[in-house]
Amino acid sequence: MLDTYREVLTPEGVVLHLPAAGPVPRALAWLIDLLLRGAILLALSMVLGALGGLGGGLYLVALFLVFWAYPIVLEAAWHGQTPGKRALGLRVVAGDGVPVGWLPAVVRNLMRTVDMLPFAYATGLVACLCDRHGRRLGDLVADTLVVHVAPRRIDPVLPPVPPQAPGQSLLPDEQAAIVAFGERAPRLSAARQAELAALLQPLTGTAGGEGVRRLYGIANWLLGRR
Repeated sequence: MLDTYREVLTPEGVVLHLPAAGPVPRALAWLIDLLLRGAILLALSMVLGALGGLGGGLYLVALFLVFWAYPIVLEAAWHGQTPGKRALGLRVVAGDGVPVGWLPAVVRNLMRTVDMLPFAYATGLVACLCDRHGRRLGDLVADTLVVHVAPRRIDPVLPPVPPQAPGQSLLPDEQAAIVAFGERAPRLSAARQAELAALLQPLTGTAGGEGVRRLYGIANWLLGRR
C-alpha cells in the first residue's frame, strides 16, 4: 500500500493534509523498538540476576513495564514518538491532527493484543492493508493515525554580505534562482561565480566580483535577513 494523505478540516476552517504512513515504515519502526526493548531487558537481566529471587521478581515488573508502559509513556509524553518511530520519521497523532493524549495512547497500545492475533501481527497487517490510511485496529478504536514527520527545514548558509534590496520587482522563479545562486556559488571558483553573475548584470548593474557580492546581498534580502 502506498503512503497517502488524510485530509482534516479544523474547526477554524483550515484544511490539514496528514501524510499517513503505510505498514512498511511502521513495521521497521516497531522492529527497532523491539530490538531496543530486548537490549534493555538483557541488560536488566544481567544486573538483576545477581539478586536471586528478589531480582527475578523485579525482572518480571521490568518486563511488564518495558513491553507495555514503554510505548504508552513515550507516545503520550514524547510528541507521539518512540525511538523507532523517531528513527523512521514517524509520529502518532489524533485523528484530527492534534498531539495524541494519554487515553488514546493507552487504548491503541492495549489493542495490540488483538492486532497480534493469530500470530506476527497478522490481524493488524490486514487492517492496515484494508484501511486507506494504513491504520491497524488499535488506531481505529483510539482514533489515531501514524504520520510521516516533515523534515526540519534548515536555513541555507550564505556568505555574510549585508542584505541589499533588488532594484526591481522579481518573479518567484527569479527569486528562487538568486537564492539558489547564493547557496551554491561559494562552492564554485571565482571565475565561474563572475560568469554566472554576469548573466544578471541588468539587475545588479555591475559585473565581476562586485556583481557576485551584489547577488549575495540580494539573496540575503530575499531570505528576510534585514
